[in-house]
Amino acid sequence: MRADRSPAVGLAEVAVEGVGGGARKLAVAGFAPWPPEGSAKQRGKALRERTPREAHGRFETAAGRPDVVAAVEEANAGRLEHLVPIRIGRMAASPFAFLRGSAGLMAHDLAATPTSGVVAQLCGDAHAANFGLYGDPLGRLVIDINDFDETVPGPWEWDLKRLAASLVLAGRQAGADEQVCRKAAFDATASYRRTMKRLAKLSAMDAWNAVADQSLVSFAEAHDLTDVLAAVSEKALRNTSARFAAKSTVRLEDGSWRFAAAPPVLSEVSDARAEAVAASLGDYLETVAPEMRPLLARHSVQDVAFRIVGTGSVGTRSYVVLLLDQREQPLVLQVKEARPSVLLPHLARAGFPVREPAGHEGRRVVLGQLRMQVVSDVLMGWTTVEGLPYQVRQFRNRKGSVDPGALRPNQLDDYGRLTGALLARAHSHTADAAVIAGYCGKDDALDEALSRFAVAYADRSEADHAALVAAIRSGRLPAENGI
Repeated sequence: MRADRSPAVGLAEVAVEGVGGGARKLAVAGFAPWPPEGSAKQRGKALRERTPREAHGRFETAAGRPDVVAAVEEANAGRLEHLVPIRIGRMAASPFAFLRGSAGLMAHDLAATPTSGVVAQLCGDAHAANFGLYGDPLGRLVIDINDFDETVPGPWEWDLKRLAASLVLAGRQAGADEQVCRKAAFDATASYRRTMKRLAKLSAMDAWNAVADQSLVSFAEAHDLTDVLAAVSEKALRNTSARFAAKSTVRLEDGSWRFAAAPPVLSEVSDARAEAVAASLGDYLETVAPEMRPLLARHSVQDVAFRIVGTGSVGTRSYVVLLLDQREQPLVLQVKEARPSVLLPHLARAGFPVREPAGHEGRRVVLGQLRMQVVSDVLMGWTTVEGLPYQVRQFRNRKGSVDPGALRPNQLDDYGRLTGALLARAHSHTADAAVIAGYCGKDDALDEALSRFAVAYADRSEADHAALVAAIRSGRLPAENGI
Protein backbone atom coordinates (compact mmCIF):
# COMPACT_ATOMS: atom_id res chain seq x y z
CA MET A 1 0.00 0.00 0.00
CA ARG A 2 1.36 3.40 -0.94
CA ALA A 3 2.34 5.62 1.97
CA ASP A 4 2.63 8.82 -0.05
CA ARG A 5 -0.28 11.25 -0.04
CA SER A 6 0.23 12.95 -3.39
CA PRO A 7 0.19 11.87 -7.04
CA ALA A 8 3.34 10.09 -8.11
CA VAL A 9 5.67 12.02 -10.40
CA GLY A 10 8.67 10.79 -12.34
CA LEU A 11 12.24 11.92 -11.95
CA ALA A 12 12.73 15.54 -12.98
CA GLU A 13 14.17 16.07 -16.44
CA VAL A 14 16.14 19.32 -16.51
CA ALA A 15 17.18 21.11 -19.69
CA VAL A 16 19.74 23.89 -19.19
CA GLU A 17 20.62 26.48 -21.81
CA GLY A 18 22.75 29.59 -21.73
CA VAL A 19 25.36 28.43 -19.21
CA GLY A 20 28.22 30.93 -19.04
CA GLY A 21 26.46 34.20 -18.36
CA GLY A 22 23.44 34.00 -20.67
CA ALA A 23 19.84 33.49 -19.67
CA ARG A 24 19.08 30.05 -18.28
CA LYS A 25 15.99 28.13 -19.32
CA LEU A 26 15.21 25.36 -16.85
CA ALA A 27 12.40 23.01 -17.81
CA VAL A 28 11.48 20.69 -14.96
CA ALA A 29 8.78 18.04 -15.20
CA GLY A 30 5.91 18.82 -12.86
CA PHE A 31 6.54 22.58 -12.83
CA ALA A 32 5.08 25.33 -15.00
CA PRO A 33 6.96 26.46 -18.12
CA TRP A 34 8.54 29.90 -18.33
CA PRO A 35 7.62 32.33 -19.68
CA PRO A 36 3.87 31.73 -19.21
CA GLU A 37 2.10 30.72 -22.37
CA GLY A 38 -0.08 33.77 -23.03
CA SER A 39 -2.61 35.44 -20.76
CA ALA A 40 -4.60 33.01 -18.61
CA LYS A 41 -7.36 35.58 -18.30
CA GLN A 42 -7.62 35.90 -22.08
CA ARG A 43 -7.68 32.12 -22.46
CA GLY A 44 -10.60 32.01 -20.08
CA LYS A 45 -12.38 34.82 -21.85
CA ALA A 46 -11.94 33.04 -25.20
CA LEU A 47 -13.81 30.02 -23.83
CA ARG A 48 -17.01 32.09 -23.92
CA GLU A 49 -16.99 31.80 -27.71
CA ARG A 50 -17.55 28.06 -27.44
CA THR A 51 -19.80 28.20 -24.39
CA PRO A 52 -21.47 31.56 -23.75
CA ARG A 53 -22.09 32.21 -20.08
CA GLU A 54 -25.81 32.64 -20.77
CA ALA A 55 -25.95 29.00 -21.92
CA HIS A 56 -25.61 27.84 -18.31
CA GLY A 57 -29.13 29.06 -17.60
CA ARG A 58 -30.71 26.30 -19.66
CA PHE A 59 -31.92 23.07 -18.14
CA GLU A 60 -33.97 20.40 -19.82
CA THR A 61 -34.50 16.85 -18.64
CA ALA A 62 -32.11 14.74 -20.69
CA ALA A 63 -33.30 11.89 -22.88
CA GLY A 64 -32.81 8.49 -21.28
CA ARG A 65 -33.02 9.84 -17.76
CA PRO A 66 -33.91 7.02 -15.35
CA ASP A 67 -37.11 7.42 -13.39
CA VAL A 68 -36.77 8.16 -9.71
CA VAL A 69 -37.39 4.61 -8.51
CA ALA A 70 -34.78 3.22 -10.90
CA ALA A 71 -32.26 5.90 -9.88
CA VAL A 72 -32.77 5.25 -6.17
CA GLU A 73 -32.52 1.48 -6.62
CA GLU A 74 -29.33 1.86 -8.64
CA ALA A 75 -27.81 4.06 -5.94
CA ASN A 76 -28.76 1.46 -3.31
CA ALA A 77 -26.91 -1.36 -5.07
CA GLY A 78 -24.19 -2.78 -2.84
CA ARG A 79 -25.51 -1.11 0.33
CA LEU A 80 -26.57 -3.00 3.42
CA GLU A 81 -30.16 -3.99 2.65
CA HIS A 82 -31.53 -3.55 6.16
CA LEU A 83 -30.46 0.12 6.11
CA VAL A 84 -31.85 1.01 2.69
CA PRO A 85 -35.33 1.87 4.09
CA ILE A 86 -33.70 4.39 6.47
CA ARG A 87 -31.83 5.99 3.57
CA ILE A 88 -35.01 6.26 1.50
CA GLY A 89 -36.93 7.63 4.48
CA ARG A 90 -34.34 10.34 5.01
CA MET A 91 -34.44 11.28 1.33
CA ALA A 92 -38.21 11.52 1.51
CA ALA A 93 -38.11 14.11 4.29
CA SER A 94 -38.03 17.07 1.84
CA PRO A 95 -36.96 17.98 -1.71
CA PHE A 96 -33.70 19.31 -0.26
CA ALA A 97 -33.11 15.96 1.46
CA PHE A 98 -33.86 14.21 -1.83
CA LEU A 99 -31.21 16.31 -3.58
CA ARG A 100 -28.70 15.44 -0.86
CA GLY A 101 -29.20 11.75 -1.50
CA SER A 102 -29.25 11.87 -5.31
CA ALA A 103 -25.84 13.16 -6.40
CA GLY A 104 -25.68 10.50 -9.09
CA LEU A 105 -29.00 11.49 -10.61
CA MET A 106 -27.98 15.14 -10.73
CA ALA A 107 -24.67 14.16 -12.32
CA HIS A 108 -26.68 12.38 -15.02
CA ASP A 109 -28.55 15.63 -15.63
CA LEU A 110 -25.41 17.79 -15.52
CA ALA A 111 -23.70 15.64 -18.14
CA ALA A 112 -26.06 17.14 -20.74
CA THR A 113 -25.42 20.76 -19.70
CA PRO A 114 -22.80 23.09 -21.22
CA THR A 115 -19.39 23.58 -19.61
CA SER A 116 -16.42 25.86 -20.25
CA GLY A 117 -14.07 22.89 -20.47
CA VAL A 118 -11.95 23.90 -17.45
CA VAL A 119 -11.31 21.03 -15.04
CA ALA A 120 -10.89 21.33 -11.27
CA GLN A 121 -10.89 18.87 -8.40
CA LEU A 122 -14.60 18.61 -7.57
CA CYS A 123 -16.20 18.04 -4.22
CA GLY A 124 -18.74 16.10 -6.27
CA ASP A 125 -21.52 16.75 -3.76
CA ALA A 126 -21.24 20.48 -3.08
CA HIS A 127 -24.75 21.06 -1.77
CA ALA A 128 -25.30 23.74 0.83
CA ALA A 129 -25.22 21.37 3.82
CA ASN A 130 -21.75 20.04 2.98
CA PHE A 131 -19.92 23.10 4.31
CA GLY A 132 -19.05 23.41 7.96
CA LEU A 133 -16.64 23.91 10.82
CA TYR A 134 -14.00 21.50 12.08
CA GLY A 135 -10.89 21.64 14.23
CA ASP A 136 -7.40 22.20 12.86
CA PRO A 137 -4.38 20.41 14.40
CA LEU A 138 -4.15 23.09 17.09
CA GLY A 139 -7.82 22.87 18.00
CA ARG A 140 -8.83 26.11 16.27
CA LEU A 141 -11.98 26.10 14.17
CA VAL A 142 -11.84 26.47 10.40
CA ILE A 143 -14.70 26.51 7.89
CA ASP A 144 -14.60 24.75 4.54
CA ILE A 145 -16.20 22.05 2.41
CA ASN A 146 -16.43 18.97 4.60
CA ASP A 147 -17.65 16.03 2.46
CA PHE A 148 -15.55 14.42 -0.25
CA ASP A 149 -17.06 10.98 -0.83
CA GLU A 150 -17.69 11.81 -4.51
CA THR A 151 -14.57 13.89 -5.16
CA VAL A 152 -13.03 13.57 -8.62
CA PRO A 153 -11.63 15.93 -11.29
CA GLY A 154 -14.34 17.44 -13.47
CA PRO A 155 -15.94 20.67 -14.77
CA TRP A 156 -16.07 23.28 -12.02
CA GLU A 157 -19.58 24.29 -13.08
CA TRP A 158 -21.00 21.01 -11.77
CA ASP A 159 -20.13 21.85 -8.15
CA LEU A 160 -21.36 25.42 -8.51
CA LYS A 161 -24.66 24.37 -10.09
CA ARG A 162 -25.29 21.82 -7.33
CA LEU A 163 -24.61 24.47 -4.71
CA ALA A 164 -26.91 27.01 -6.38
CA ALA A 165 -29.80 24.55 -6.80
CA SER A 166 -29.46 23.35 -3.20
CA LEU A 167 -29.71 26.93 -1.91
CA VAL A 168 -33.03 27.38 -3.71
CA LEU A 169 -34.36 24.14 -2.21
CA ALA A 170 -33.06 25.02 1.26
CA GLY A 171 -34.75 28.42 1.02
CA ARG A 172 -38.04 26.88 -0.01
CA GLN A 173 -37.80 24.47 2.91
CA ALA A 174 -37.25 27.43 5.23
CA GLY A 175 -40.33 29.19 3.85
CA ALA A 176 -38.49 31.93 1.95
CA ASP A 177 -40.19 33.42 -1.11
CA GLU A 178 -38.96 32.74 -4.62
CA GLN A 179 -37.14 36.04 -4.96
CA VAL A 180 -35.09 35.31 -1.84
CA CYS A 181 -34.31 31.76 -3.00
CA ARG A 182 -33.20 32.89 -6.42
CA LYS A 183 -31.11 35.70 -4.96
CA ALA A 184 -29.26 33.20 -2.79
CA ALA A 185 -28.26 31.24 -5.90
CA PHE A 186 -27.37 34.49 -7.70
CA ASP A 187 -25.25 35.70 -4.79
CA ALA A 188 -23.45 32.37 -4.42
CA THR A 189 -22.40 32.52 -8.07
CA ALA A 190 -21.43 36.19 -7.81
CA SER A 191 -19.32 35.44 -4.73
CA TYR A 192 -17.63 32.54 -6.53
CA ARG A 193 -16.88 34.83 -9.49
CA ARG A 194 -15.54 37.70 -7.35
CA THR A 195 -13.41 35.34 -5.28
CA MET A 196 -11.83 33.86 -8.40
CA LYS A 197 -11.09 37.37 -9.64
CA ARG A 198 -9.40 38.24 -6.34
CA LEU A 199 -7.38 35.01 -6.28
CA ALA A 200 -6.24 35.56 -9.87
CA LYS A 201 -4.49 38.77 -8.79
CA LEU A 202 -2.46 37.13 -6.01
CA SER A 203 0.75 35.16 -6.07
CA ALA A 204 0.25 31.39 -6.20
CA MET A 205 1.27 30.99 -2.54
CA ASP A 206 -0.94 33.83 -1.30
CA ALA A 207 -3.89 32.60 -3.37
CA TRP A 208 -3.57 29.10 -1.92
CA ASN A 209 -4.11 30.39 1.62
CA ALA A 210 -6.35 33.37 0.81
CA VAL A 211 -9.77 34.18 2.24
CA ALA A 212 -8.69 33.31 5.76
CA ASP A 213 -11.46 32.12 8.03
CA GLN A 214 -11.20 35.08 10.37
CA SER A 215 -11.94 37.47 7.47
CA LEU A 216 -14.36 35.25 5.57
CA VAL A 217 -17.56 36.80 6.92
CA SER A 218 -16.42 40.29 5.96
CA PHE A 219 -15.06 39.19 2.60
CA ALA A 220 -18.33 37.45 1.70
CA GLU A 221 -20.45 40.23 3.19
CA ALA A 222 -22.17 37.63 5.34
CA HIS A 223 -22.64 39.71 8.49
CA ASP A 224 -26.18 38.44 9.06
CA LEU A 225 -24.63 35.03 9.73
CA THR A 226 -22.43 36.25 12.58
CA ASP A 227 -24.72 35.04 15.35
CA VAL A 228 -25.45 31.77 13.56
CA LEU A 229 -21.76 30.99 13.09
CA ALA A 230 -21.03 31.94 16.70
CA ALA A 231 -23.66 29.47 17.94
CA VAL A 232 -22.39 26.74 15.60
CA SER A 233 -18.82 27.40 16.73
CA GLU A 234 -19.75 27.12 20.39
CA LYS A 235 -21.43 23.78 19.74
CA ALA A 236 -18.57 22.56 17.53
CA LEU A 237 -15.99 23.15 20.27
CA ARG A 238 -17.89 20.66 22.44
CA ASN A 239 -18.24 18.12 19.63
CA THR A 240 -15.21 15.99 20.44
CA SER A 241 -14.18 12.34 20.68
CA ALA A 242 -14.18 12.67 24.47
CA ARG A 243 -17.76 13.90 24.55
CA PHE A 244 -18.94 11.18 22.15
CA ALA A 245 -17.12 8.50 24.13
CA ALA A 246 -18.57 9.73 27.41
CA LYS A 247 -22.08 9.29 26.02
CA SER A 248 -21.54 6.15 23.97
CA THR A 249 -19.22 3.85 25.94
CA VAL A 250 -19.27 1.79 29.13
CA ARG A 251 -16.46 0.41 31.26
CA LEU A 252 -16.30 -3.33 31.81
CA GLU A 253 -15.23 -5.15 34.96
CA ASP A 254 -11.77 -5.88 33.54
CA GLY A 255 -11.17 -2.15 33.01
CA SER A 256 -11.61 -2.15 29.24
CA TRP A 257 -14.14 0.01 27.44
CA ARG A 258 -16.91 -0.91 24.98
CA PHE A 259 -19.39 1.04 22.90
CA ALA A 260 -22.94 0.95 24.25
CA ALA A 261 -25.36 0.01 21.47
CA ALA A 262 -28.01 2.59 20.55
CA PRO A 263 -29.72 1.07 17.51
CA PRO A 264 -30.30 1.76 14.75
CA VAL A 265 -27.67 4.53 14.72
CA LEU A 266 -24.99 2.77 16.81
CA SER A 267 -24.89 -1.02 16.91
CA GLU A 268 -22.59 -3.84 17.98
CA VAL A 269 -20.53 -5.85 15.51
CA SER A 270 -19.39 -9.44 15.74
CA ASP A 271 -16.01 -10.32 17.21
CA ALA A 272 -14.81 -11.34 13.74
CA ARG A 273 -15.85 -8.00 12.22
CA ALA A 274 -14.30 -6.03 15.08
CA GLU A 275 -11.04 -7.94 14.62
CA ALA A 276 -11.08 -7.30 10.85
CA VAL A 277 -11.64 -3.56 11.27
CA ALA A 278 -9.02 -3.31 14.01
CA ALA A 279 -6.48 -5.29 11.98
CA SER A 280 -6.99 -2.94 9.00
CA LEU A 281 -5.62 -0.07 11.07
CA GLY A 282 -2.13 -1.51 10.57
CA ASP A 283 -2.37 -0.74 6.85
CA TYR A 284 -4.01 2.60 7.66
CA LEU A 285 -0.91 3.63 9.62
CA GLU A 286 1.17 3.31 6.44
CA THR A 287 -0.99 5.97 4.76
CA VAL A 288 -0.88 8.52 7.58
CA ALA A 289 1.74 11.26 7.48
CA PRO A 290 4.87 9.72 9.11
CA GLU A 291 5.12 12.43 11.74
CA MET A 292 1.66 11.49 13.07
CA ARG A 293 2.41 7.80 13.62
CA PRO A 294 4.05 8.26 17.05
CA LEU A 295 0.85 9.98 18.20
CA LEU A 296 -1.31 7.06 17.11
CA ALA A 297 1.18 4.61 18.64
CA ARG A 298 0.36 6.04 22.07
CA HIS A 299 -3.22 4.76 21.78
CA SER A 300 -4.62 1.27 22.18
CA VAL A 301 -7.63 -0.08 20.27
CA GLN A 302 -10.53 -0.81 22.62
CA ASP A 303 -13.65 -1.48 20.56
CA VAL A 304 -15.38 -1.25 17.19
CA ALA A 305 -19.05 -0.48 16.49
CA PHE A 306 -21.19 0.21 13.42
CA ARG A 307 -22.61 3.72 13.06
CA ILE A 308 -25.06 5.13 10.50
CA VAL A 309 -24.04 8.48 9.03
CA GLY A 310 -25.54 11.15 6.77
CA THR A 311 -28.23 10.85 4.13
CA GLY A 312 -26.49 9.81 0.93
CA SER A 313 -24.11 7.57 2.91
CA VAL A 314 -26.77 5.55 4.74
CA GLY A 315 -26.38 1.88 3.90
CA THR A 316 -22.65 2.04 3.32
CA ARG A 317 -20.40 0.31 5.83
CA SER A 318 -19.18 2.73 8.47
CA TYR A 319 -17.49 1.92 11.75
CA VAL A 320 -16.27 3.88 14.75
CA VAL A 321 -13.15 2.69 16.54
CA LEU A 322 -12.50 3.61 20.16
CA LEU A 323 -8.86 4.23 21.08
CA LEU A 324 -7.49 5.22 24.50
CA ASP A 325 -4.17 6.74 25.47
CA GLN A 326 -2.34 5.78 28.68
CA ARG A 327 -4.41 8.30 30.64
CA GLU A 328 -7.61 6.75 29.26
CA GLN A 329 -8.35 9.79 27.15
CA PRO A 330 -10.33 8.72 24.07
CA LEU A 331 -9.71 9.21 20.38
CA VAL A 332 -12.43 7.95 18.03
CA LEU A 333 -11.68 7.13 14.39
CA GLN A 334 -14.27 6.64 11.68
CA VAL A 335 -13.60 3.85 9.19
CA LYS A 336 -16.01 4.52 6.34
CA GLU A 337 -16.54 2.55 3.15
CA ALA A 338 -15.31 4.42 0.09
CA ARG A 339 -17.39 3.59 -2.96
CA PRO A 340 -16.52 4.77 -6.50
CA SER A 341 -17.64 8.33 -7.17
CA VAL A 342 -21.14 8.43 -8.60
CA LEU A 343 -19.92 11.12 -11.01
CA LEU A 344 -17.57 8.82 -12.92
CA PRO A 345 -19.89 7.36 -15.58
CA HIS A 346 -21.50 10.76 -16.21
CA LEU A 347 -18.17 12.54 -16.54
CA ALA A 348 -17.24 10.04 -19.24
CA ARG A 349 -20.54 10.71 -21.04
CA ALA A 350 -19.84 14.44 -20.89
CA GLY A 351 -16.37 14.02 -22.37
CA PHE A 352 -14.42 14.37 -19.11
CA PRO A 353 -12.92 10.90 -18.51
CA VAL A 354 -10.86 10.66 -15.34
CA ARG A 355 -7.27 10.15 -16.45
CA GLU A 356 -5.77 9.45 -13.04
CA PRO A 357 -6.85 6.02 -11.77
CA ALA A 358 -7.87 6.05 -8.14
CA GLY A 359 -6.08 2.79 -7.33
CA HIS A 360 -7.91 2.77 -3.99
CA GLU A 361 -11.19 4.60 -3.43
CA GLY A 362 -10.17 5.66 0.08
CA ARG A 363 -7.01 7.18 -1.36
CA ARG A 364 -9.13 9.04 -3.94
CA VAL A 365 -11.22 10.60 -1.17
CA VAL A 366 -8.23 11.57 0.97
CA LEU A 367 -6.23 13.09 -1.91
CA GLY A 368 -9.30 14.97 -3.16
CA GLN A 369 -9.83 16.44 0.29
CA LEU A 370 -6.18 17.43 0.62
CA ARG A 371 -6.31 19.13 -2.77
CA MET A 372 -9.36 21.20 -1.94
CA GLN A 373 -9.05 22.18 1.72
CA VAL A 374 -6.61 24.72 3.13
CA VAL A 375 -6.36 22.73 6.38
CA SER A 376 -7.24 19.04 6.61
CA ASP A 377 -7.52 16.34 9.26
CA VAL A 378 -3.95 15.25 10.05
CA LEU A 379 -5.11 11.69 10.78
CA MET A 380 -6.73 11.02 7.42
CA GLY A 381 -5.76 7.83 5.65
CA TRP A 382 -7.18 4.77 3.98
CA THR A 383 -7.31 1.01 4.38
CA THR A 384 -9.03 -2.17 3.21
CA VAL A 385 -11.43 -4.26 5.29
CA GLU A 386 -12.51 -7.68 4.03
CA GLY A 387 -11.68 -6.71 0.45
CA LEU A 388 -13.51 -3.36 0.46
CA PRO A 389 -11.82 0.09 0.41
CA TYR A 390 -12.32 2.48 3.32
CA GLN A 391 -11.30 5.99 4.27
CA VAL A 392 -10.21 6.70 7.85
CA ARG A 393 -10.48 10.01 9.69
CA GLN A 394 -11.11 11.50 13.09
CA PHE A 395 -14.69 11.25 14.32
CA ARG A 396 -16.22 14.28 16.02
CA ASN A 397 -13.22 16.49 15.31
CA ARG A 398 -14.97 19.60 16.66
CA LYS A 399 -17.33 19.46 13.72
CA GLY A 400 -20.26 21.85 13.35
CA SER A 401 -22.54 22.83 10.52
CA VAL A 402 -25.19 25.35 9.55
CA ASP A 403 -28.59 23.92 8.64
CA PRO A 404 -29.35 25.91 5.46
CA GLY A 405 -32.97 24.78 5.57
CA ALA A 406 -33.45 26.55 8.91
CA LEU A 407 -31.96 29.94 8.01
CA ARG A 408 -34.03 33.10 8.06
CA PRO A 409 -34.69 34.66 4.64
CA ASN A 410 -32.26 37.52 5.33
CA GLN A 411 -29.53 34.97 6.12
CA LEU A 412 -29.88 32.75 3.07
CA ASP A 413 -28.11 35.04 0.59
CA ASP A 414 -25.33 35.62 3.14
CA TYR A 415 -24.86 31.87 3.38
CA GLY A 416 -24.83 31.69 -0.41
CA ARG A 417 -22.02 34.25 -0.58
CA LEU A 418 -20.07 32.44 2.13
CA THR A 419 -20.27 29.04 0.46
CA GLY A 420 -19.64 30.49 -2.99
CA ALA A 421 -16.37 32.01 -1.76
CA LEU A 422 -15.31 28.74 -0.11
CA LEU A 423 -16.04 26.75 -3.26
CA ALA A 424 -13.98 29.15 -5.39
CA ARG A 425 -11.06 28.89 -2.98
CA ALA A 426 -11.23 25.09 -3.13
CA HIS A 427 -11.41 24.96 -6.93
CA SER A 428 -8.51 27.41 -7.31
CA HIS A 429 -6.15 24.86 -5.75
CA THR A 430 -6.33 22.66 -8.86
CA ALA A 431 -7.60 25.00 -11.60
CA ASP A 432 -6.08 28.29 -12.75
CA ALA A 433 -8.10 31.02 -11.03
CA ALA A 434 -7.20 33.47 -13.81
CA VAL A 435 -8.68 31.20 -16.48
CA ILE A 436 -11.94 30.73 -14.56
CA ALA A 437 -12.05 34.43 -13.68
CA GLY A 438 -11.56 35.32 -17.34
CA TYR A 439 -14.44 33.07 -18.28
CA CYS A 440 -16.74 34.33 -15.52
CA GLY A 441 -16.07 37.99 -16.39
CA LYS A 442 -16.83 41.21 -14.56
CA ASP A 443 -20.59 41.46 -15.14
CA ASP A 444 -23.40 39.31 -13.77
CA ALA A 445 -24.12 37.27 -16.92
CA LEU A 446 -23.03 34.02 -15.27
CA ASP A 447 -24.75 34.88 -11.97
CA GLU A 448 -28.03 35.45 -13.76
CA ALA A 449 -27.69 32.27 -15.81
CA LEU A 450 -26.92 30.00 -12.87
CA SER A 451 -29.74 31.46 -10.79
CA ARG A 452 -32.13 30.53 -13.62
CA PHE A 453 -30.64 27.04 -13.73
CA ALA A 454 -30.92 26.72 -9.95
CA VAL A 455 -34.64 27.50 -9.96
CA ALA A 456 -35.29 25.13 -12.86
CA TYR A 457 -33.35 22.32 -11.22
CA ALA A 458 -35.02 22.91 -7.87
CA ASP A 459 -38.36 22.45 -9.65
CA ARG A 460 -37.01 19.20 -11.12
CA SER A 461 -35.94 18.00 -7.66
CA GLU A 462 -39.35 18.79 -6.21
CA ALA A 463 -40.96 16.69 -8.92
CA ASP A 464 -38.48 13.88 -8.23
CA HIS A 465 -39.19 14.08 -4.52
CA ALA A 466 -42.94 13.85 -5.19
CA ALA A 467 -42.30 10.75 -7.30
CA LEU A 468 -40.26 9.22 -4.48
CA VAL A 469 -43.03 9.88 -1.96
CA ALA A 470 -45.59 8.34 -4.32
CA ALA A 471 -43.41 5.25 -4.76
CA ILE A 472 -43.13 4.87 -0.99
CA ARG A 473 -46.86 5.23 -0.47
CA SER A 474 -47.61 2.71 -3.20
CA GLY A 475 -45.23 0.18 -1.66
CA ARG A 476 -42.71 0.23 -4.53
CA LEU A 477 -39.98 1.49 -2.23
CA PRO A 478 -39.52 0.75 1.49
CA ALA A 479 -39.00 3.63 3.87
CA GLU A 480 -38.40 4.13 7.57
CA ASN A 481 -38.03 7.29 9.61
CA GLY A 482 -39.82 9.24 6.88
CA ILE A 483 -43.12 8.73 5.06
